[in-house]
Amino acid sequence: MTPRDDSESSGPRRSRWSDLERPPLNAAALRRALVREGGLWRELDVVQRTGSTNSDLVARAVGSAGAGGLGEGVVLVAEEQSAARGRLDRKWVAPARSGLFFSVLLRPGDAVPMERWGWLPLLTGVAVATGLARAGGVDTALKWPNDVLVTVGGEERKAGGILAEASGDGGVVVGVGVNVSLRADELPVPTAGSLALAGAVSTDRDPLLRAVLRGLEDWYGRWRAAEGDAGACGLQEAYAAGCATLGRRVRAELPGDRALVGEAVAVDGDGRLVLATEAGVQEPVGAGDIVHLRAG
Repeated sequence: MTPRDDSESSGPRRSRWSDLERPPLNAAALRRALVREGGLWRELDVVQRTGSTNSDLVARAVGSAGAGGLGEGVVLVAEEQSAARGRLDRKWVAPARSGLFFSVLLRPGDAVPMERWGWLPLLTGVAVATGLARAGGVDTALKWPNDVLVTVGGEERKAGGILAEASGDGGVVVGVGVNVSLRADELPVPTAGSLALAGAVSTDRDPLLRAVLRGLEDWYGRWRAAEGDAGACGLQEAYAAGCATLGRRVRAELPGDRALVGEAVAVDGDGRLVLATEAGVQEPVGAGDIVHLRAG
């Protein structure tokens, strides 16, 4: 079932424009700009409120498996999420229409070996960071593996996150959450940030979303054409150029209550973060929580 497009419903204007600084997304204009013959994006829905766009899209993909499957290129956008999740099941809370909250369904299929699918959240990070910089005029950086950072008052703050989940039918659902217009008193935690607080020249979500999705289409097409070889398609270099983790002393909190401290020196061909430890060895980290440590 296709989600109802509540952003264009005939409901009361007051419910749609209760905060005049946060107008609803224009779903029809987004479709005209992004959904085209031969392009990646073939369906785009905007819903007023849901629990989690990732959960909804995974459920749709799995539920349609018997009918030939849900096609690649479906985009689900929510004006508000009540049960948004980040990595490690962390909650993501934000006021209605204050950010970009969306998920996409991708099917790398036989074109990309499954062991290279780990690049998808990093690829999405590059698309998000560059799209926000171009359309919002704000400096962004990436924290390995899935955080989007901005600078607020001279401090590094997390303004966005990315979550990739297997849909169970051979696809991958990639979810993105970005704080756009949140004010200081609306931040869920003191270490969070938003594009507005970082001095963005524009917080208009329509062009921001268009820029991110166009960038994602471009990078995904390049990566898929290169059979997932991040080095050959330029993705590995682009990610390293925008990654704030590289060159930093970090602590990797690993599964099994282990921790590893070292300097982040590279992102390897498999998308893993390579740490140079005090023991003089370089150790790749494929999964874990990364903490940027202060110098000294």
